[in-house]
Amino acid sequence: MAKQFDSIAPDHRAFIEAQHMFFVGTAAAEGRVNISPKGMDSLRVLGENRIVWRNMTGSGNETAGHLKQINRITLMWCGFEKRPMIMRAYGSARTLHPRDEDFDALNALFPDEIGARQIYDVQVDMLQTSCGYAVPYFDHVGERDTLKKWAQDRGNEGVSAYWAEKNQKTLDGLPTDVLGDGNDA
Repeated sequence: MAKQFDSIAPDHRAFIEAQHMFFVGTAAAEGRVNISPKGMDSLRVLGENRIVWRNMTGSGNETAGHLKQINRITLMWCGFEKRPMIMRAYGSARTLHPRDEDFDALNALFPDEIGARQIYDVQVDMLQTSCGYAVPYFDHVGERDTLKKWAQDRGNEGVSAYWAEKNQKTLDGLPTDVLGDGNDA
């Protein structure tokens, strides 16, 4: 049975921090809904209603474009290994790019990585849990290092060039502000 909460309780936080993977959902007023899996060491619970996650460079940049249009976001975790639960955090998010004043302070919460594209500072207004009884068991074998190696091979300049080529617009043509120079507007 689903239950709603107005904040992240210690038990919720423990569940979130035990997960190796989470999903991010966003959408603009029109166009495609995006659901993206996230891993690596990229998420921190900073309070009863605050979560930050660091978004690494990827093939798309849907979350940034969607949040520029409509500031709503859902984060979801599934208990694949032990505890059968699905948890969703609903809220809004402030998008921070490496050029923004607060980026460095929040980025310092995570291991140093080339390719950190945005940090999303999520204000949670509702948390919902449900049973997760139909979620299958999966064993966590480990993190992939493919994205890390990809960014290291390119270096900061190569990653920035990738942003310019591939990350300025969403699938539906919405600007993402990844460069912050007006070229993706």
